[in-house]
Amino acid sequence: MARPGQRATGRRRPAPPNQSQNDQKAPDAQASGGRRSPDDEIQLPGAEPRRRRTRQRAQSPEKTTRARAQGDEPGQKKQPRQPRQGGQSRQAGQSRQQGQGRQGGQSRQAGQSRQRQQTARQPGRTQRRPVDIMAVLASAAREIETAAQRGRVTPSVRTRFQVVAGLLREEKTRVKAAPAGRAAEQQLKRLDGLAQILATTAVQDSALLALLADDAPLSAAAREMRRDMLEAGGVAPAPEPEPEPVAVAAAPIVPEKQRVVPRSVVSRQLANPFLAPDFSAAPAPALAPNRLAGWELIGPLLSSFERAGDGVPACMKLPAAGAPGTPPGVDLMPHQRQLVAAAAAGHRSFLLADEPGLGKTAQALLAAQAANAYPLLVVVPNVVKTNWAREARRWTPSHPATVVQGDGNAVDGFADIVIVNYEVLDRHIGWLDDFGFGGIVVDEAHFIKNKTSQRSQHVLHLSERLRGRRKQPLLMALTGTPLINDIDDFRAIWQFLGWIDDSKPVGDLLACLEETGLVPADPGFYRAARQCVIDAGIVRRRKIDVAADIPARRIADLPVELEGAAGRSVRAAERELARRLLHQYETALSLRESVTLDETGIDLDLARRVARAELKDTSKQSGENVFSMMRRIGQAKAGLAADYAVQLARSAGKVVFFAKHVDVMDTAEEILTKQGVGFASIRGDQTPTVRQKNIDAFVNEPGVAVAVCSLTAAGVGLNLQVASNIVLAELSWTDAEQTQAIDRSHRIGQTEPVTAWRVIAAQTVDARIAGLIDSKAGLAARALDGADVDEADTVDVQVEALVALLVEALQEA
Repeated sequence: MARPGQRATGRRRPAPPNQSQNDQKAPDAQASGGRRSPDDEIQLPGAEPRRRRTRQRAQSPEKTTRARAQGDEPGQKKQPRQPRQGGQSRQAGQSRQQGQGRQGGQSRQAGQSRQRQQTARQPGRTQRRPVDIMAVLASAAREIETAAQRGRVTPSVRTRFQVVAGLLREEKTRVKAAPAGRAAEQQLKRLDGLAQILATTAVQDSALLALLADDAPLSAAAREMRRDMLEAGGVAPAPEPEPEPVAVAAAPIVPEKQRVVPRSVVSRQLANPFLAPDFSAAPAPALAPNRLAGWELIGPLLSSFERAGDGVPACMKLPAAGAPGTPPGVDLMPHQRQLVAAAAAGHRSFLLADEPGLGKTAQALLAAQAANAYPLLVVVPNVVKTNWAREARRWTPSHPATVVQGDGNAVDGFADIVIVNYEVLDRHIGWLDDFGFGGIVVDEAHFIKNKTSQRSQHVLHLSERLRGRRKQPLLMALTGTPLINDIDDFRAIWQFLGWIDDSKPVGDLLACLEETGLVPADPGFYRAARQCVIDAGIVRRRKIDVAADIPARRIADLPVELEGAAGRSVRAAERELARRLLHQYETALSLRESVTLDETGIDLDLARRVARAELKDTSKQSGENVFSMMRRIGQAKAGLAADYAVQLARSAGKVVFFAKHVDVMDTAEEILTKQGVGFASIRGDQTPTVRQKNIDAFVNEPGVAVAVCSLTAAGVGLNLQVASNIVLAELSWTDAEQTQAIDRSHRIGQTEPVTAWRVIAAQTVDARIAGLIDSKAGLAARALDGADVDEADTVDVQVEALVALLVEALQEA
């Protein structure tokens, strides 16, 4: 064996001339397991038996010296000592005396070396080889920084970023726990420098910020990359516990007591036997792979979108725009008619990834009509549930729609379109599974990217059941954000569309891959595979691509349903205000000698007088008034509006969020913080320096995705043309204020059409005010010409809002 403190080589060293003959192993000693000489114990570096003996020899220097001088190796079972001849004893004694000084120094060096080995090999500590892990981390950090500077932050770069950030934290914790010293201080400085590189890079990409969270999950690719980095850095990774297999249930189990079946659904099933769903159409038999048998294909398919893009748009070839097929008074834009024409031509699965503002909702509804995919199930986030019902009435009025609220007591079981939000899907999975749908549309499909989540399992189960019962059903996944953090986010969406199963591509996608004649080892496979997936039904258009089809500036209403305590509070306050107006009206009416009534039996002139008196006496009223009502509604809408701003930021880039009240802005900022979305706050109480600093951050820093602005303080004098999407969380009293707010983005230098999303609380005074603003000021026209509004219009809108509330109360009385 190599002497302590010396490096072992693969060559034998001759025994020193003064070494005892008893220290050299005889052939018969080898056979009998006797003592071994260092020459016979020399092995190549890294051999496991040698490492075990090294641990066994980790004894005190004195014991090691004594054992070596006697010809015994430490850690070995001592053999019975043979009698020595006198000459041999004297020779051995001389050898010990001559080597005493040399062995003493070597023993001290060996003791120190073995002490370090013992410390490194204590149970529970990571074993390190003499290679610096810092070099590996520094190289990876520079690669990430270079990719970010070039604008090529691919999913693999994001995975590398997450792994390096985690290893830096672990290494910093280890160094801080070690004894303090100059080496530890230098190591901490190097770690801080690398951490600064990652922090600077994360600011340029909002997706990277979310990966810095302690609870950010590690994908399988990230865990593998972490192991590779540790091994490359000379660190033996600690054994990881085997992950428990995640069993995706064929039918998600929901306790029976939590499941509900609306009465109208039962009535539908019993009303007419001809309404029973037809499950007789069996799907086409699965295509058995031929050339690609034995190849793992899911990974290469996902990687093809990262490796073979080359700037080619991810959009299938669509037919020419056909007849719109829309009801009178509305019309589709050319790019919308193309997708509807594809559905009419027989295509039945779409990943519709158009940017927000390009009308994905109308395209899905009319595609279902063209494919006759009724009954149609639409699964959506809660914030857009009411808007889907309104759009269905607008685009497909001959096909009634129903919205599932809570336990579904108000569901129309005979409707053609059933709209349900993700949050209540588990309660209704039972009857939805047996309803016999002809198609499923999933809005904001990136919500199902986590296949282990309950919502994802429910949606995938419904899709699988539909494909097993009906031949060529319509399946549409709508999202402006098919990717969040990883290319693997595609997997659940593709499985919903029936392009892949848990382990392989199926159906038309597999047939297309077979027709290429290529396998993953061939150079052209990734480009061909990417095109096969696109042809399966990916449709992606950007605003800039269809700028000629859409107006340069437009306003889109987003009605939301106020639920829970906030909704009940708003409706109660509205009833209180209506009762007070009704009391004042009836009192004034009883005192009048002559009354002029319209065809509905209401004196509108008196109603306006009552409304004006209400506005005049607002400061004297102790109860609800129209202004406190609007503030209460703004507070109730704040969370929903902020959630929608998050969706826009993740799918379309920077967003400007406008609100009138400070508490609404505070709520929005809290939600943005929880969602990991960077924002800049622009308020009226800020100093000019702070205000400008926040504006510059929103305009220049990629990690700042949302500007939360006061409608009155930030509505004028700002240039925010870096954003093409605006969220109006609260209504103003005039279209002039809203137009001025929209003009913060629609300015010279804006290269994309601007869309303002006006969040409106359905079935409240908020909706009445929105309608009054549109009708009185011509908001749709003013979105193009930006004309001013007289101050009198403001008062008129407030008065007419109160009149509408009073008239409704009179009609119900």
